[in-house]
Amino acid sequence: MRPLLQLLFIISCLPLLALAQDYPPVTVNMQATKVAPHSYYIQGLPGAASAENEGFMSNAGFVVTPAGVVVIDSLGTPSLGQAMIKLIRSVTSKPIKYVIVTHYHADHIYGLQAFKAAGAEIWAHENGKAYLVGDVLEKRLAQRRDELYPWVDENTRVLPADKWLTGDAELTLGGIHFQIRYVGPAHTSEDLAVYVPADRVLYSGDLVFKGRVPYVGDADSKAWLSSLDKLLAFHPAIMVPGHGEVSYEAARDLAFTRDYLAYLRTQMGKAVDNFVPFEEAYGQTDWNRYNHLPAFDAANRRNAYNTYLLMEKEALGK
Repeated sequence: MRPLLQLLFIISCLPLLALAQDYPPVTVNMQATKVAPHSYYIQGLPGAASAENEGFMSNAGFVVTPAGVVVIDSLGTPSLGQAMIKLIRSVTSKPIKYVIVTHYHADHIYGLQAFKAAGAEIWAHENGKAYLVGDVLEKRLAQRRDELYPWVDENTRVLPADKWLTGDAELTLGGIHFQIRYVGPAHTSEDLAVYVPADRVLYSGDLVFKGRVPYVGDADSKAWLSSLDKLLAFHPAIMVPGHGEVSYEAARDLAFTRDYLAYLRTQMGKAVDNFVPFEEAYGQTDWNRYNHLPAFDAANRRNAYNTYLLMEKEALGK
């Protein structure tokens, strides 16, 4: 190869070389569980992200086809992404072709750079672009660098999608079809769900939480409740939630997230209607059905406060 061509080739490879690195190893126990002939999932630990769980507190999935692998979400650190790739390699040597991002929250996207280095193409809904230019990204990165060092450090980056979707999309790889459906705005404005008809497996992202208090944050809980019906319309035999154990009874296990959102809206809505200040309303609310669950301390108060603010806006017709 001529010197100039060699130089151009090296320069073209620099972005991938920067991504392709060995990240600090994780010590948490990670397993790939097969739930259908082609479909797998990796279940994160309960609770909020912490040094103890090394940021491993969300689920991810992958589907093995004759022509390659489709990944759904990339876990919460580059190290976890790299560990997930090793788990995939323990199942198949086929190339990792695509990563579908259900939404741009840290626990689902910080592993993207490991997959990008492996040659995968990233797909996400275009509403996720707003996360990349907002203050939330840098604040969350700083928080994670403080809480999850060395697994999140100065080299951790949030990657944009290679393909931004404007709505629903279809993907077929190796004869296996994927229905990628826009189900937001709900948990976030960019929520995607992925359904694999051949396996009747639905990857719901964070529209569904199982076994822990959902993270509501500043979500539109009213729209979220409507989006849960979109998930049921798939009639999945198996549902992989964004957090918690796989579900073989989607309608039953959706009820936990639905009931929690409805309870928040009912209790905070009453407070707004009666002009009860938030602190008083929160203290008067009976949280006994939820306060024993993982992530209650980390999430519930913020969930309630943001729901209170949302109910105020709804009451004013905004």
